[in-house]
Formats: sequence, structure tokens, C-alpha cells
Amino acid sequence: MSRVGKLPIVLPDGVKVNVLPDKIEFEGPKGKLSSPLFAGIKAEFENNELTLRRSNDSKEQRSLHGLSRSLAFNASAGVSEGFSKKLEIVGVGYRAKLDKGKLELSLGYSKPKVYKIPAGIEIVLEKPTLITVSGIDKQQVGQVSEEIHSLRKPDPYKLKGIRYVGERLIKKERKAVVAGV
Repeated sequence: MSRVGKLPIVLPDGVKVNVLPDKIEFEGPKGKLSSPLFAGIKAEFENNELTLRRSNDSKEQRSLHGLSRSLAFNASAGVSEGFSKKLEIVGVGYRAKLDKGKLELSLGYSKPKVYKIPAGIEIVLEKPTLITVSGIDKQQVGQVSEEIHSLRKPDPYKLKGIRYVGERLIKKERKAVVAGV
């Protein structure tokens, strides 16, 4: 049995579950999400625990079992607590500004980069150089964070750019020039 798939999901208080043949719907204080159920995977809900079972032990079913459980767990955590990622902007003159559903980033280019904030995502600027991306869908929060991160990835020589809080970077030495050749 899958080590991840066999673990039951204990639902937090305030989360309601509706098990359908092809998906599991979660509703909580933060909103609604659904998680897919793949062919051969069955969900059972009793005593405030959600358990997923598979029909056979083929390699495909084992992998889908763990995937289904992880997606269901992330959906239940998202509707109860939500997810967030923090990004920091490092560089002289680099900063961010929020403006009516758009994030405007000054990143050393001739014009500021404008990022349109998708529905279901909330962006908060704690400082002009600290961005917090939050929402109920873990995949969407990660995707938006990566899109913002890719607007100016950290330079390996000066370490300027947008990085995740806690991201460890390795600074490269400057390029050596051979004299007298």
C-alpha cells in the first residue's frame, strides 16, 4: 500500500466534505475547492476522517492513490487555513507597488514590470520590498509566486533580484581576467 495514500485525512473543524464519484468537494471558512478522484480510487468519509482506497496494486494505481490523497489533503488545508509564500526584492531602487488588481515592480529595467493578479489570489506588500502571495489553492499560490520570481531571478554575481524568503543563494566570484596574454 502507498505510504502516503494509506494515511487518513483528519479534517479540521468547520470543513464540510461531499464525496462524489469523480471528485471530492471541500467547503470551509476560506471558500470552496474540489479535488479529483481518479479511476479506481474510492473515498470514504466517516468519523471526521477521509480515507482513500484503491482497487488494485498496479503501479499506476499506487501512484494515483498517493496523488489523490495529497491533492485532497491540500484542498482541506486550503479551505481551512490557506497557503502563502513570501518573496523579497533585493537591489538598489528595486521595489513593488500595488495598484487596483495589479502589482507594479521596479526591477532595474527601463519600464516597470506590471503583473495582473489572478482571481483567488491575494497579494500584500508588508514593505515595498516584501511581497506575500496567499490563497486557498496551493498550486495557484505556487504558480503566481514563481511567475513573480521569474520577472527578475537573483543574479549569481550581485544577488540582486526577486527571491523567496529563506532561499539560499550561492554567490559566484567575479570572472578573472588573464593579464599580459
